[in-house]
Amino acid sequence: MIATLEYVDILDRSELLGKMVLDSDVMESYNNSLQELNEDKEAQRLIKAFKDIKVHYEDVQRFGRYHPDYNDIMKKVRSVKREMDMNEKVATFKIAERNLQKLLDEISGHVALSVSEQIKAPKDGGALTDSGCGCGSGGGCGCAS
Repeated sequence: MIATLEYVDILDRSELLGKMVLDSDVMESYNNSLQELNEDKEAQRLIKAFKDIKVHYEDVQRFGRYHPDYNDIMKKVRSVKREMDMNEKVATFKIAERNLQKLLDEISGHVALSVSEQIKAPKDGGALTDSGCGCGSGGGCGCAS
């Protein structure tokens, strides 16, 4: 019975934490910038152009530099991506997205550390990392984690 009550308490607290994130200024900024991005015709045109050139890029990647259009496609991809990234709505959205990711990473870190210092949590928008061995055991294997 105790375990059941503990699970209910954990679920209640996690729902509260989720609601706090959804009600946060960071989330509001993210949602606003996403809506503005979706409503901006120029930004959507640039995103579509990037997605279209990415299809060609993926085709070229299968053959690498031996593909006859390798240099042209690589230049076009960089050019179209730069143009998309320089759009004000895209840039604003990316900043809001990074801020939300940072908030979620901080929360994950606090939750992980509250359980154990051995638990790895995302940092700086990155995937789970350890100190080099790649085992992910948090030092349980005897590595220098």
